[in-house]
Amino acid sequence: MTFTCSELLEKHPQAWQQATVHPFLAGCKSGTIQDSQFDTWLVQDYLFVIEFTRFVARVLANAPADNFEIILGGLSALKAELNWFQTQAKERKLTLETDKQPTCQEYCEYLEELADKSYPVQATAFWAIELAYNQAWQLPGKMSPAYQEFSDRWGNPDFTEYVQFLEKQADRALFTAKPSEQQQAQVAFLQIAHLEKDFWQMAFNAS
Repeated sequence: MTFTCSELLEKHPQAWQQATVHPFLAGCKSGTIQDSQFDTWLVQDYLFVIEFTRFVARVLANAPADNFEIILGGLSALKAELNWFQTQAKERKLTLETDKQPTCQEYCEYLEELADKSYPVQATAFWAIELAYNQAWQLPGKMSPAYQEFSDRWGNPDFTEYVQFLEKQADRALFTAKPSEQQQAQVAFLQIAHLEKDFWQMAFNAS
């Protein structure tokens, strides 16, 4: 039976809440987050985005041509995002030349595993990852001034619209997907929710 992205959210509300609501984000909102916690997130997220960019390129390679425009726009934005991370790290006197922590490594390895999956699975995963960023930084509301720039980057209306386009593309792919592909897409959604939760916790545990 075919399902949509929104139905995945409705079917797994607890898993998704854990992916997008976390004490790390609450600390950014209140201004109580420690520098060590935030700096850990920033550096590890930069390393993740490098691998995420490669993942999006693989999604593009499997996508139908009428999906190119949105995906190419995402790749262009990722280029700017990597440069932005580098600027942020420089301002905070952080080195980006470091190893991935185990949680980040696990997430990046999962992105590599998705390379062998069909486009409906990849499109669903792509949407879920971007939606997680969008909602996690948007749901808390106005952040402490030191972290509002980060909320604005992923919680702004343009990014929300972009995620909605990804959802439509994923829904179209799922509509014609084989039952086995639909099942794999649901597994990917749940795995991403799990990895997002762990990523926040990794940063929150930093001392």
